Amino acid sequence: MEIIVCVKHVPDTASRIKINSDGNGIDTSDISFVLNPYDEIAVEEALKLKEAQGGKVTVVTLGADNSVSSLRTALAMGADSAIHLKSDNWTGDSYATAKALADEIGKNSYDLVLFGKQAVDDDSSAVPQMVGEFLGVPSVSVVVGLEIDGSNGKAEREVEGGKEIVEFSLPAVISAQKGLNEPRYPNMRGIMQAKRKPVNTVEVGVADSKSTVSQMEMPPARSAGKIVADVSELIDCLKNEAKVI
Repeated sequence: MEIIVCVKHVPDTASRIKINSDGNGIDTSDISFVLNPYDEIAVEEALKLKEAQGGKVTVVTLGADNSVSSLRTALAMGADSAIHLKSDNWTGDSYATAKALADEIGKNSYDLVLFGKQAVDDDSSAVPQMVGEFLGVPSVSVVVGLEIDGSNGKAEREVEGGKEIVEFSLPAVISAQKGLNEPRYPNMRGIMQAKRKPVNTVEVGVADSKSTVSQMEMPPARSAGKIVADVSELIDCLKNEAKVI
């Protein structure tokens, strides 16, 4: 089975975010970047399928040179090879990102394309479905259970108030949700092997975006709390000050 996993290099969720001087993005100068946590789930699922059915796992990312470190993390987990779509100043939106990924994926042989359900930086949760549309293959999102049998698949996905079972044919695009598996930690052997695994670099052109970020703002600071003497005062505050009752 030929499996492609698309991953993203994102700010560590413990980072303190600051808006840049232009007011249209974040200041990345003092931020540590990591492999997107949801993409770790996608990599793990690809490795489990490879171990059960054989085949090859290729990881793909779009970004500047520093994004290669996330590819190396996926390679250390057990992926076989990687493709770096290099763009030092990528400003593309979800549409442009999906188009660039789909153009590269379409050049390769694949049975399954895996994503995390979303990236933790922009939280758009849109790229996997767009890639499926560009490739003209079925796509299933927020998947918490996956079975592959020959050229057919069955996915369990989260929906409002329950779960849904979706059957589909391969090739297909799947986006992984928490609960699908527990990602493994790269061991020392895997880390050393990752240094020798191939990373193919492909230059990416200008993004064909459909939208741009004009301004970013931090949320307003929380006002100071208030200590009340008793329940009566609490009810009065909720009714007359907060006006929630």
